[in-house]
Amino acid sequence: MKKWAILAALAALPATAAVAAVPYDRMPPGFRAPPIRTAPIAGVENQYWFNYQADILEAEKELLSDLRRATDREDRLDAWDEWETEVIDADKDYVKAMRGKGYRVGRVTVG
Repeated sequence: MKKWAILAALAALPATAAVAAVPYDRMPPGFRAPPIRTAPIAGVENQYWFNYQADILEAEKELLSDLRRATDREDRLDAWDEWETEVIDADKDYVKAMRGKGYRVGRVTVG
């Protein structure tokens, strides 16, 4: 029950609040942040969307913690790489779960 209360509170936050904690100004040169969804697939807010948001917030929390404890450039790069992997994995899990429920992610191909 407590988990759903936390997830409901996260859902009440503006979509940009989830990404505001990431210190993009401290990102290593040449590093490209993976896209983070600001809206649910097909506009459906369900447990998978809330789990995705929770995963993103957890990844950001770990990134900030890792950056605070970093002692050299390699530690900082490892922290950013781990964050990127977690964000990509969260997105893959979310998309897979939504596909299982019959929702598809739109894709536009040009050319």
